[in-house]
Amino acid sequence: MAKQKTNWRWVDWLYVFTIVSQLIYIGYYLEQMLTNPKDNGTLSFAVLQVVAGLVIATLPIIIERFMPYRFPEILYAVYLIFVYCSILLGTGLHFYSRLYYWDKFLHVLSAGLLAGLGYTVFNVLISKQLRQTISALLMSLFAATFGSTIDVLWEFYEFTGDSLLGLNMQRYMAKGHLLLGQAALLDTMGDLLADVLGSCLIAIIGYFCIKHNRDWLDKLTFTKK
Repeated sequence: MAKQKTNWRWVDWLYVFTIVSQLIYIGYYLEQMLTNPKDNGTLSFAVLQVVAGLVIATLPIIIERFMPYRFPEILYAVYLIFVYCSILLGTGLHFYSRLYYWDKFLHVLSAGLLAGLGYTVFNVLISKQLRQTISALLMSLFAATFGSTIDVLWEFYEFTGDSLLGLNMQRYMAKGHLLLGQAALLDTMGDLLADVLGSCLIAIIGYFCIKHNRDWLDKLTFTKK
């Protein structure tokens, strides 16, 4: 009896690349920690973050196991790129501290991802027939608002973590000293600006794509397995 052939999607290869890259990082730095145990505190935290990245990258696959649909490929691909850039490059390889605007780049990327997810959510809420006639502007406004709102909630999370746990996620301290005035707000306002720009950019692209061809929305809808 012939075995059923597994059809690999291009995004599956991106997933493998993300996982293998993180495993190589974990293996290399675990070996470094064993051979040179000095100053392992920061390094062990970074390794732990990358281990968590393995789970985060696999989360959509786990969720798909319990539903008869697949996530849109393009959204899953951007999600994997975000995980790779934020966890492996950002935390593991210290891009956050080495590249000043790395955090802002990731805010733009995540906001664009969430705006794309906004189109997906909108498609779930309306019928396929209505999708062919509803205003492209309305859908794009929903996508931009959806992406920006989720990122605002993330800033609430950072504020809560800073308040309760004494963290510095909103960068209100520099070298252990409290910043004053607008300097204390600079990181948060920069994040919010990047979030709005990322959401609006995808919403504008989506608007013109929908006006040109309504079938473009199929790229952002759940597909049956």
